[in-house]
Amino acid sequence: MADPQSQTDFSFFQTFLCSAFAACIAELCTIPLDVAKVRLQLQKRAAAADGAGQSKYRGLLGTITTIAREEGLPALWKGVIAGLHRQCIYGGLRIGLYDPVKLYLVGNNFVGDIPLHQKILAALFTGALAISVANPTDLVKVRLQAEGKLPAGVPRRYSGTLDAYFTIIRQEGLIALWTGIGPNIARNAIINAAELASYDQVKQMILKIPGFLDNVLTHLLAGLGAGFFAVCIGSPVDVVKSRMMGDSTYKNTFDCFVKTLKNEGPFAFYKGFLPNFGRLGSWNVVMFLTLEQARKLFGL
Repeated sequence: MADPQSQTDFSFFQTFLCSAFAACIAELCTIPLDVAKVRLQLQKRAAAADGAGQSKYRGLLGTITTIAREEGLPALWKGVIAGLHRQCIYGGLRIGLYDPVKLYLVGNNFVGDIPLHQKILAALFTGALAISVANPTDLVKVRLQAEGKLPAGVPRRYSGTLDAYFTIIRQEGLIALWTGIGPNIARNAIINAAELASYDQVKQMILKIPGFLDNVLTHLLAGLGAGFFAVCIGSPVDVVKSRMMGDSTYKNTFDCFVKTLKNEGPFAFYKGFLPNFGRLGSWNVVMFLTLEQARKLFGL
């Protein structure tokens, strides 16, 4: 008879692989929307680079079109390697640990539907833990995505993903790879709770409706719900995180928050809301659809 601990370890390993795979597929499909989101969040309203005081990027489609026209289509996949690094670590850990932590909180002998607050606590913990490990990959991804078209003769800060890691360590120190860790933990813990707990809860509610089954339609609806809740709740910390990682002029998280609020008003924290929802909504749909199918293959 197999050792129960070995079965648990193997089950976690399978779940980790399924989660990392699903997260990477979603990343590949939606990263152009993420690039647009980062550019919109980093864009200063006070003045554009040409001094005309007009925003360079306008809206999701406008931002994508501008980037493709000025920098070429490959620019829409800037930071994809770092993004895949991130999803292998962050995606695998946050989703892979969610069910074990959730069961630990309620106890092995618990029977019935797990309360929503326990799901939220489990997701908050796994999101914070996972991004604490994966923060360097997030930093490099944002730095690469933030760099737009440069004037002729001006070299790029980084020649690629690996060069970005080594350049940051050489110029700013190893600890710099954890720049923005505060807002990043807040952002990813909150968004992870909004995504996983809401997906869990929405799926559970849908399955109680007569005629609905545990199939692609249910997964799609629950995935859209997870993306919507994640954007509504996580946009402010997401904006602060992107600005701290893309602009070194901020002293700390509070300084970034205060300067953004003072200079641009409260609506600045929801800059890029539509591309962010387009990104997270589609990301969650692709990720959860892929995850559910991968789990079925492993019999999880």
